[in-house]
Amino acid sequence: MAPRTRDEDRHLAGALTVEELAPMVGPKASLLHSRHGLSTVPTAGRQPPPTFTIKQLRDAVPAHCFERSLARSSMHLAGDLAMIAVMAVAIHTIDGLSWLPLPMRAVAWAAYWWFQGAVMTGVWVLAHECGHQSFSPSRRINNAVGWVLHSALLVPYHSWRITHGTHHKNTNHMGRDQVFVPHTKSEFFADVASPKDGTFADAVSETPVAELVGIAQMLLLGWPAYLLMNTASQKHPGKWVNHFNPSSPIFAAKDRTDIIMSDVGLLLVFGAIGAAIKEWGFGAVARYYLIPYLFVNMWLVLITYLQHSDVRVPHYRNGEWTFVRGAVGAVDRDYGIYNVLQHHIGDTHVAHHLFSQMPFYHAQEATEALKKALGQYYLQDSTPIPKALWRSWTQCKFVPDEGEVLYYSSPYKAE
Repeated sequence: MAPRTRDEDRHLAGALTVEELAPMVGPKASLLHSRHGLSTVPTAGRQPPPTFTIKQLRDAVPAHCFERSLARSSMHLAGDLAMIAVMAVAIHTIDGLSWLPLPMRAVAWAAYWWFQGAVMTGVWVLAHECGHQSFSPSRRINNAVGWVLHSALLVPYHSWRITHGTHHKNTNHMGRDQVFVPHTKSEFFADVASPKDGTFADAVSETPVAELVGIAQMLLLGWPAYLLMNTASQKHPGKWVNHFNPSSPIFAAKDRTDIIMSDVGLLLVFGAIGAAIKEWGFGAVARYYLIPYLFVNMWLVLITYLQHSDVRVPHYRNGEWTFVRGAVGAVDRDYGIYNVLQHHIGDTHVAHHLFSQMPFYHAQEATEALKKALGQYYLQDSTPIPKALWRSWTQCKFVPDEGEVLYYSSPYKAE
């Protein structure tokens, strides 16, 4: 096989401009609609199946990266809880300063909601570590800590743990994955983009404003919709699939006790919230807990969506899917300071998918080793997060109806 040219290398990296891409692939290239103002089109590199094995990848990572430490994980948890407490005390103190102008107090509250949500997301990630059994070597400790932490954030711990494990075992499989399963082209045009009444609403639905509304809905409602209705996951016609019913088809009979325990955890937290509202009023509970909780949901959906929604990420049907191909189909992204606050869940996700029991505090070192082993199969994107979100939302609408290796496309592209 002849070596790739420099332009072909850039094409695989998704860096060619519209003008550079056209001579290489012809006039039928999929180009993003000009109204979205994007000068570059991240095009999917149709790579051959990787030849490396999971064992070869594991051997490329230093052995100590797989060592789990309860003490070290607990130290990170204590740090998160301390930050949460300090911020709550600080905003309570600031809010009590009657001489402070109202606009300044409003800014302080906005900052509290944003950063408290970011740090609480870090606690969510540590519970996520428990679900993967990477918080400590003890399964009992992991599940006890995870149950407490996730329940406090209104997450049914075991229910999520089970479906999330299914996602990791079947990443990017069209028929078995559990997270952000793409619409096929026919599904998209039949169910999502079908005309409603041919009126002004239809025209508005194709505007950037409507896309922004769609993004806002996903960030605000995406997580509860997934828990309550299995949104963006596998379809089970005629059944109400959710994470609270032990009889849901996403669970096995052996999971029943764990699902009930998850529900009990939520009921206890709802009871505590009700008692807090009775004691201090709904407004206080909303300001200190509920609004930051909504930001936790936002972060969770944002990070997960951008990890798995990119035109370079292929999805597979049975004939082409393997665990390794699915696992490397994720994108590492740079969230700046939030990488630290959220325990590097966003910038080391490829390593996490390959080795989910690896503790997060070793994932950066493992990622550097895996970059060399994965070569062109390692997907990383340093695009600013708002721009990356817009790009993925407008370009990753559906995959083809037929085929075994499927890449995202969009009605905003000319065929």
